[in-house]
Amino acid sequence: MLSLIGVFIIIIGFILKIDTLAIVVVAGIATGFVGGLDFNEILTKLGEAFVANRYMTLFVITLPVIGLMERYGLKERAAWLIGQLKHAKADGVLSIYLAFRLVMAALSIRMSGHVQFGRPLVLPMAEGAARSKYKELSEEDVESIKGLTAASENYGNFFGQNLFIGASGVMLIVGTLTELGYSVNEKQGPTTIALYTLPIAFLALLLGVVQFRLSEKKRQRTHEKLNSKGGQQ
Repeated sequence: MLSLIGVFIIIIGFILKIDTLAIVVVAGIATGFVGGLDFNEILTKLGEAFVANRYMTLFVITLPVIGLMERYGLKERAAWLIGQLKHAKADGVLSIYLAFRLVMAALSIRMSGHVQFGRPLVLPMAEGAARSKYKELSEEDVESIKGLTAASENYGNFFGQNLFIGASGVMLIVGTLTELGYSVNEKQGPTTIALYTLPIAFLALLLGVVQFRLSEKKRQRTHEKLNSKGGQQ
């Protein structure tokens, strides 16, 4: 039971809302002591883990860049650009992004997700398309577009990640099947799993497009009713 002390420390730290990094480090040190490691060995293990996973912290470098770009009008220019297209619609922008996100996932090209790509670029473009069509957007419209933008990122990332044969998810499936006694060819196995993922990704794209389109239809009906009433809600 003492070997689970690290989990207990993390749970208590999260409940008390203590700094996450500090809690994880303390939990790791405590687990090491319980496991019979001395302090130098614990520090060595922590250092090796950091070096092995250092690429995961690279996203921090992009945050100041995105912040500066937003400070100097990235969102406004993105909205202006899409607003120049006469027939652009929010559902079209989101559908194109979802397809693009799936393709990038299949190529194992990281898009940095909501913070670096969705919020500063895709959301303003979808909002810009909606404002170009309807002129004024209600708070409900804006929140709906925000939610659908997040959904397009989540759909593309979640359902597209295993399209790449070298993805961690694919390797996990291969490893799990092997441990369970199923014969999996090391070369053909990942390819087979990626191919089986393809129809799921296509279905996710189809359902996403339908969801975006239905939302656009609902928004259109709402604005038509408001216009027929002279803009009175």
